[in-house]
Amino acid sequence: MRYLPLTPSDRSAMLGVIGAGSIDDLFVDVPAEARLAGPLPGLPLRQSEMAVERHFSNLARKNKAASDHPFFLGAGAYKHHVPASVDHLIQRGEFLTAYTPYQPEIAQGTLQVLFEFQSQVARLFGCDVANASMYDGSTACWEAIGMAGRVTRRKKAVLSGGLHPHYVSVAKTMARFTGDTLDTATPDLGSTDMDRLLGAIDAETSCVVVQYPDVLGRIEDLSPLAAACQAAGALLIAVVTEPVALGAIKSPGEMGADIVVGEGQSLGVGLQFGGPYVGLFATRDKYVRQMPGRLCGETVDATGKRGYVLTLSTREQHIRREKATSNICTNSGLCALAFSIHMTLLGERGLRDLAALNHARAVQVADLLAAIPGVSLVNSSFFNEFTVTLPKPARAVVHELAAKGVLGGVSLGRLYPELTELENGLVVAVTEVVSDEDIAALEAALKEVLA
Repeated sequence: MRYLPLTPSDRSAMLGVIGAGSIDDLFVDVPAEARLAGPLPGLPLRQSEMAVERHFSNLARKNKAASDHPFFLGAGAYKHHVPASVDHLIQRGEFLTAYTPYQPEIAQGTLQVLFEFQSQVARLFGCDVANASMYDGSTACWEAIGMAGRVTRRKKAVLSGGLHPHYVSVAKTMARFTGDTLDTATPDLGSTDMDRLLGAIDAETSCVVVQYPDVLGRIEDLSPLAAACQAAGALLIAVVTEPVALGAIKSPGEMGADIVVGEGQSLGVGLQFGGPYVGLFATRDKYVRQMPGRLCGETVDATGKRGYVLTLSTREQHIRREKATSNICTNSGLCALAFSIHMTLLGERGLRDLAALNHARAVQVADLLAAIPGVSLVNSSFFNEFTVTLPKPARAVVHELAAKGVLGGVSLGRLYPELTELENGLVVAVTEVVSDEDIAALEAALKEVLA
């Protein structure tokens, strides 16, 4: 809870210094219709600290925490087991107190961790170089579109219908201010839009953005699309919302993607009711100077000892604003640290084993659900997430399942409320934390709800 010790005279003195007559003067740029005329209706003007704590505790009890129920939600945020050692190590003093490593001589530990993080992301994505993290997957996706525009000097981006709608929404918001044109589509339950993407590439296209696996969990070979982009002078951007998948399937970089971005929450970072998360960003060596954020590098000092420094930092805090590649002011340092520690604990073999376990569990659940009368599996391929169609709207089914204590998936009606043709679709994610008892509970509850 915030504690505000300023007196009315303190506030008056501060307003006088900046030439404002009242606090309301600070909000004149906000449209009048968006401003409240008084206190929020229905709220008391004041309460004791204990009363406020009690009230919010009661509100918090209404949440259905991921760890308290059989959990099959995904669609961009996934519940994986995070080893206890991750939480222990990120709280060590040398990490906990370090923020932005402006002074490398006293931030060697932080810089080394970020260097290792970059190395892990680059290898995971099949790219030459990665930056020292970004805010989250959706903003990393937009930054990739902006970077493609700088590289190609073009302003048209073609977005796959399989790209998560929240990522599309972020891109649309940013494009309003940059003048970029976005060619978008919505998913088709019958097939992916690979043919549309190939046909949309022209001389004005800066990039094609495709999710891998896509929002419905489908996996496609990106090689033909990469070749078409290269032939037209455009860049292929691949978005990975579930990095664990890359322990089992070919990386986008191996298939020719020029920029690979994604969400790193799956490794080391809990769901946390929506954040903070960590954005991943990697690309080819030849585009490194157009990459947003910052890059940590390894060097030697005057005595020949190994050391770490900020090699590139093309953000507005370090260089002239108009020369910056991004207005990203920081990185998700603590989440990047957790990601790197979890990756280190797994190692390559551990990541492959984790991926195999996820896929096996998902296949098991998909087979069981597809056997329920009225339920059809959409995917011909998937990793740990797939889509089924139900005999009635999935949003209502999700609520009925939740009432029975099962968090059964994400309805496409929630992601695409305007598309009635998708309202029966349900996206189901299955990770290593799902037990046989959880699977049995989902199967029984869904049969009951659909009966």
